[in-house]
Order: sequence, then structure tokens, then C-alpha cells
Amino acid sequence: MTPSDADRRNHWQRVYATKSAQAVSWYRPHLEVSLELLAAAGLSPGSRVIDIGAGASTLVDDLLERGVRDITVLDVSEQALAIAQERLGARARLVHWLAGDVLQAALPPGGFDFWHDRAVLHFLTDPADARRYVQRVEASLPAGAHAVIASFAPDGPERCSGLPVARRSAEDIAELFAPVWVLVQSRAERHRTPAGAEQSFAYALLRKR
Repeated sequence: MTPSDADRRNHWQRVYATKSAQAVSWYRPHLEVSLELLAAAGLSPGSRVIDIGAGASTLVDDLLERGVRDITVLDVSEQALAIAQERLGARARLVHWLAGDVLQAALPPGGFDFWHDRAVLHFLTDPADARRYVQRVEASLPAGAHAVIASFAPDGPERCSGLPVARRSAEDIAELFAPVWVLVQSRAERHRTPAGAEQSFAYALLRKR
């Protein structure tokens, strides 16, 4: 049985209430691969960016440092968003914070130029949820926009934070989004967790036709 929206929220609320944001397995001081792919796709200060399942990620910090001023940070856990807001201090006022499940959240049609996700798609193990996710991305970005989506790679972990995951290559991600989206670039990352373990990630940079 797949988790409900409420189950997902409760799970991630517990995670961020009981663990330091720097201790969770997915923590990185900077999301270097994501930033490189966003830059390659033409990220600029005028870009409209949404970070999906951002948790307490520092991507928002680095986007602000690059002068981006139209940033939406979405996560199902209010606790995670509060951690990021506290870290940013006064700069948090420059960001649109949205607490909710990506499959349900109200997103403006065509409202973003860049969609970033390093933490959500691989938890959508139900094919129906994955299709709903793709529909959300398509509705939220206009033609010519880009999505940077990462997943645990085929040789990556089978579970994360106690939950099963769907492991995908960049080509698998692109296949989910075809034919509306095309794969522009793929990257592999060997992420070292704060505990010292290695996890394999696959990244897909996609462009909407």
C-alpha cells in the first residue's frame, strides 16, 4: 500500500523534528550538480525557480547568492521549511514558502522557468503517483522551460529514511516525461552521507518542447 498524503507529511515532520538537518543522509553543504545543471540551462537572476521537496536544503541559499529573486520552496514538512527559514534569517522574506504535497499543492499554471527536485520523485513508487507528478510538472512550466530531476540511480539505495524508493537512471526519468520533454544532459553523482556511506544518484536535465 502506498502512503497517503497525510502519511507522507507525518513521516517527514517526524524526521525533521528528531534529526539535525545536517545529519540526514541526503544532506550536502551545497548541491553542486544541481547548480551546475541549472546554470547550463540558463539560470539567471530573472528566472522563476521552484525547489520541490526541498526540506532544509541549502539550494535556496545558493540561488539567492546568485541573485535569483523569484524562488518558491515547497516541502510537505512545515518543520523542514522552518529550519531553512531560521537559517536564512532576514533573507527568508525574499522567498515564497509553500507547505504541501507536490501532488496536491496549488501551483500557478506555467508559473516557473525551472523545476528542481532531488528528493521527491524517487519516493513515488506507485506508477499512478509518478504520472500525477509528471502532470504537475507539465502544467507548471511553459514550453522551453527546464527541469532538473535527481533520483537514486539503479545501483543506489533501495530505501531511504525507512521508505522504499524507485531507482531510476537519467534515461528512465526522461522516459517518464516523454514525449513532451527531452533529455538535454545527464549526470551521475556519488553522494557521501554525513555518516560516511556512499549513495549513487542520477540527474536528468530536461527541456519542455
